[in-house]
Amino acid sequence: MPFKAILTELVQSVPGATGAILADWEGEAVEHSALHDDFELKVVGAHKGIILNQMKDLQSKLSGDPVRDAIVTTAHQHVIVGAVGKDYSLVMTLVREAIPARALFRFRQTVELLAKEIY
Repeated sequence: MPFKAILTELVQSVPGATGAILADWEGEAVEHSALHDDFELKVVGAHKGIILNQMKDLQSKLSGDPVRDAIVTTAHQHVIVGAVGKDYSLVMTLVREAIPARALFRFRQTVELLAKEIY
């Protein structure tokens, strides 16, 4: 299944989702699906991917399981970021009124689907 279709299905299936982006290890967009501003989604995807990589690096120095995903909440939105294998990240944006825990279940399913497509 093409990445665009996978990301579009994710955005359409999660109430309050505004976009999703698959980024590589450098924060570059591989593919995305956005309901609004493509450029803003690409910037958010790159920055949150960097944060995820920093969290993964820190966790690797500590004992315990590797970082899988994280939810970042700001005044205007929620952002879910997760690792897709070791080289990619998935970032999904949600309106502030959305329930991120509901979105996380579908997000994790999509991470698994993308990992199967990539690796």
